[in-house]
Amino acid sequence: MNNNNLQQRYELYTTDDFKVWQTLYDRQMNYLQMHAAKNYLDAIEAIAFNRHVIPHFGDTTVRLQQATGWQLKVVPNLVPQDEFFTALSQRIFPATAWLRSYEQIDYIEEPDMFHDVFGHVPLLMNADYAAFMEGIGKLAMQWMHNPQAISLLGRMYWFTIEFGLMQEQDELKLYGAGIMSSLAEANNALGTASAKHVFDLRQMLHTNYRTDILQDTYFTITSFSQLYQSLPAMDAALKAIVKDEVLIT
Repeated sequence: MNNNNLQQRYELYTTDDFKVWQTLYDRQMNYLQMHAAKNYLDAIEAIAFNRHVIPHFGDTTVRLQQATGWQLKVVPNLVPQDEFFTALSQRIFPATAWLRSYEQIDYIEEPDMFHDVFGHVPLLMNADYAAFMEGIGKLAMQWMHNPQAISLLGRMYWFTIEFGLMQEQDELKLYGAGIMSSLAEANNALGTASAKHVFDLRQMLHTNYRTDILQDTYFTITSFSQLYQSLPAMDAALKAIVKDEVLIT
């Protein structure tokens, strides 16, 4: 589906689009039923995603609005950083409405609808997660004038929203959108080749990442409340870094 009109043209989805959605949904859910955080499994049920139907943005927005006040906004591809964070601060999640081709089923460089919607959107039904996302957006609005601060906020977003893990009792579970939408990343996140660290803001801000490989480092939280409650510490860390002109690379 080619999305040029900044709206979801549902009637333009093809048989192949539905096949791609169903294939990816089945593959991920077969794995995630055992390995996803309970919050994610509860959220995907609450938002009523299933293998048969590509999500309608309108219906999804209605459910999000009722649960946490969020809504979806169709974008053609990756949006500029300032536009993205502005949207988050207003409880708007920018998402693409096009799906990868079947030939790209295992890997696509630019995030498509399966990553944006299947990976990110269900957890916006969770109040603490939704508040954390909004909080990151509001912090970014305060620091948009400072490239280093925005870069550090990007690290926090990367190691939590995109590639976060959750400890549930004695088990390590998955919740980050980049993991939920990729079987290879999910296997890697729970495998022995990658390092896992407990959530530590200072360590996170000093950890680099790459976008073009399976991740080698993950951070583990105990709850989404922990994430939300970390926002004041993140703000304080940014103020200290800027005040002391500390350069973090």
